[in-house]
Order: sequence, then structure tokens, then C-alpha cells
Amino acid sequence: MEILAKSTTETKKLAVRVAGELKPGDVLVLYGNLGSGKTTFVQGLVEALGFEAKVQSPTFIVVRHYLGGKNPSGIEKINHVDLYRIQDESELANLGIQDMLTNSESVTIVEWPELVEKYLPKTTKVIKFEVVDENTRKITV
Repeated sequence: MEILAKSTTETKKLAVRVAGELKPGDVLVLYGNLGSGKTTFVQGLVEALGFEAKVQSPTFIVVRHYLGGKNPSGIEKINHVDLYRIQDESELANLGIQDMLTNSESVTIVEWPELVEKYLPKTTKVIKFEVVDENTRKITV
């Protein structure tokens, strides 16, 4: 599926659609340049799954965990990982990323996933974000 989101509201509407298809254990990877809408998408997804957390990019702390979702799919935890600042695969061990990617009770979302591609489950959902212009993003699920 490919859409042209002409606002943050449209990006979040797509996130609601994706959230409706998620189940515990799912992994999503988000590809796209800075400012392409990845964190906006995660904000919409977290909200759609009934979490009351304020979603911020985890660029500087690398991992954020959101707990206590209220949704029919039973997702109670989201791991939001941003690997933008990680330079080397050896840094991943300290993050517990492999545990997150195989946890059957949570959903894990990874921004800038290039360093973990070889660890991703075969069922990983891939979402690509491209900047078209100042307000428009092409999003491919």
C-alpha cells in the first residue's frame, strides 16, 4: 500500500489503520530521512493502541518503552527504538534489541533499522517514508 500524506493528520490516520492490524509480537521497521514523518507515525500508532504516553523521538536515549495500552489486540507494551546514533553493531548488545525483536508480548518499532536487518523476523512489517515536499510524504507499507 502506498499513500501520499499531505499532513501530519493523514500520517496519523495511516498509523491508525496499521495499528488495527497489529498483534503482540509484531515488529515494524521505519525507513526514511530525518523529518520524513516516522515519529509522527509512531505518535498516531501509540495513540490508536490506547496508550496515554507522550511520544517523542528516542534519538538521544535510543529506546523508549510505552506501557499500559488499551486495545482489543492485547498489546500492552511498545518498544520504540531509534538507531540513528548507533554507529556499530557491537553497541546493539547493550540495548537488548534481540530480546525486543523476539518478544511475543510486545510490539517493537525500529527507526533507522539498517544495523538490525539480519536479526529481523521474517514477519517484520516494513514502512518507508519519503519527503515529497514541505507538507507531503509518500508512505509505503
